[in-house]
Formats: sequence, structure tokens, C-alpha cells
Amino acid sequence: MSSELNVPMGSPAPGASERASDGGGMDYRDWVRRSYLELVSSNHHSVQALSWRKLYLSRAKLKASSRTSALLSGFAMVAMVEVQLEMQYSYPPVLLVAFSVCTTVLVAVHLFALLISTCILPNVEAVSNIHNLNSVSESPHERMHYFIELAWGFSTALGILLFLAEVVLLCWIKFLPVDSGGARKVTACCTTTADAGAAPTTPPPVSRNSGWQAALASTIIMVPVGVIFVVFAVHFYRSLVGHKTERHHQEIEELHKIKVQLDGHERGLQTV
Repeated sequence: MSSELNVPMGSPAPGASERASDGGGMDYRDWVRRSYLELVSSNHHSVQALSWRKLYLSRAKLKASSRTSALLSGFAMVAMVEVQLEMQYSYPPVLLVAFSVCTTVLVAVHLFALLISTCILPNVEAVSNIHNLNSVSESPHERMHYFIELAWGFSTALGILLFLAEVVLLCWIKFLPVDSGGARKVTACCTTTADAGAAPTTPPPVSRNSGWQAALASTIIMVPVGVIFVVFAVHFYRSLVGHKTERHHQEIEELHKIKVQLDGHERGLQTV
């Protein structure tokens, strides 16, 4: 509210002396009407500021989801292509199926988020670069709000969890054949030395559980990391929702105060 609303009810509004010289004066009714128009215009600018803030937030979410999705999906594809499976080792079928499913779902989730960001972001960028307050209504960020939140959630929450699971499965696939491969190499070395007529050498001691222990260690490290990530995501989401709720309560209180003040002016206008 402007300082003009603090003018007493019986006093003329500012500018009455100038208009009185023209043969007329600004009475209380004209002053209330002008104050109401100023209030509505200021409220309109605040609504536009809120819309622009939502537009910039949507643009930031789309940019973050597109970068994260492109990066993690690329890593997942490289891991699936570059992994070298030992043909002589009998992998557990569950491990191979889990790795295949996790990689496929990971790439699909990130590509879906990347698709949403690629389709919506150019329209939002085109409006955000226009220096006109009224152009915010041309942006599709309000109508596509649910798709933007879906892309952001897929890219940052579900996609990162799948990537952590991908790392664990990749460690199991890489480290499990280590024991059997090392035993075969030691046996072949001893056989070649014996065939050459040299004195047999004692093979170095090889731990039969080294690969399994390495894979288990990576799993033990990754499980607390995943739990911490989930707890942080839930806490961050609740804090964000709480902040939005407080902002909505403050806006409702401000609107209520404006309504009370306008009702008081309307009653004063009717009295006059």
C-alpha cells in the first residue's frame, strides 16, 4: 500500500489545489478510486514477478536435468559397451540379467528426461530472452509444469539411484572372475615351465576370495551412500515444500490485508 492511503478521510487528496484552479477539485471518491487503481497495478506487477520467477526456475531445472541426463546416460552406455566378460567364467545368471535391466532402465529414464528438456527448454529460453513483462504468459512452463517436474525427478532422483546400482553391478561383473582367471594363469605358467625342462617353481599364493571381497567392499561402501542420498533427497524435498508453503501463507496473509483495506475504503466510499 502506498503512503497516500494514510491521508485522513476528511482531508482532500494531493493535487486537489491544482484541480480546484480549473474549476473542480478531487474529492474523496476520486482519491479512493485512484488509490485502488494503484493498488491493483502494484499487485499485477507482483503477480508478474512471481510468474517470471517460476519461469526462471523451470528453465534452471530443465538445464540441470538435460546436463545430468546426458552425462549419466553416456557413462552407462560406455560401461555397457566397454565391459569385458570372461568367456571361461560362469557368471550367475541373476547378475547378468540385473546388469542388463539396470543399464537399460537407466538409459531409458535419462533419455526420457533429456527428451522432455529438449522439447520444452527452447520455448522457455525464447520467452526468457524477451525483455517484456507481459511476455511471460507466452511461455509454456505453467502448462508443462508436471512434465518439467517429472524430468527433473527422473534425472536427479531416480536416475542417480539407478547409476549407483549400475556401479555396484559393474564391480561384481569385473571382480568375480579374478580368482578363476588368476588360477588359470598360474597353472599355465607352471605347465610351460615344466615342459621347458626347467625346475618347477612354487606358484605364489593366490587368495581365492580376492575378487569376491573386492565386489563386496564396493557394495558395502555404496549401500550407505545410497541411503544417505535417499535421506538427503527426502529432506531436501520436505524443506522445499515447507518453504513453498510458508511463501503461500505469506501471500495469503498479504492478500487478506489488502482485502481488509479495500473493504474499509469501500465502506468509507459508501458513507460519503
